[in-house]
Amino acid sequence: MVIPTILEKSWEEIEKKFKVYKSFANTVHVDFIDGKFTDSLTFLDPNPFSKYSGYFNLEAHLMVEEPANYLDGLASAGFKRFLGQVEKMSDQVKFVAKGQSLGSVGLALDIETPIEAIKVSLEDLDQILLMSIIAGASGRPFDQRVIPKMKELRTKYTGTIEVDGGINDQTLVFARTAGANRFCVNSFLFKGDPKKQFDLLSSLL
Repeated sequence: MVIPTILEKSWEEIEKKFKVYKSFANTVHVDFIDGKFTDSLTFLDPNPFSKYSGYFNLEAHLMVEEPANYLDGLASAGFKRFLGQVEKMSDQVKFVAKGQSLGSVGLALDIETPIEAIKVSLEDLDQILLMSIIAGASGRPFDQRVIPKMKELRTKYTGTIEVDGGINDQTLVFARTAGANRFCVNSFLFKGDPKKQFDLLSSLL
């Protein structure tokens, strides 16, 4: 599954993305970055997203300190899937249990974070997200170090593996072959007509 991504600082820019994505997608991946996980900062208020939760399946990717603290607000706004970076998460069990009570839940690993950083049973997770760039920015090139990590994870985990960062018509094939089955994409969609770019990627699955 190809999933358009939103990583923006202003609600105005977020709405522009939603309007583009409405013509071809029913699931959208939204990045939330608090300036503590990385130097970047995005729009953080979940409430306005309720405007679009009836149209899109909304997935939150929490690149924040203590992601569990964001779950109630996101769920109230209509988010159904929650992905938390483990690097600034003090209690993975708490995050996973809370996420499961509100929808689907997964843990996310930055490019340099090993699989062993996951401290809960892999089978308790609806999905695992592997960053294929250093988390926090869009437009960076795909980091091939994710490929052996993905292959290793696939030998241990039968669930959904999502990959995020640097996805295009070539790197999607690399990631799919290594075991991924959900692909977050942002910059590549806007290197041409977004719907045609989306359809191109979808045709490679």
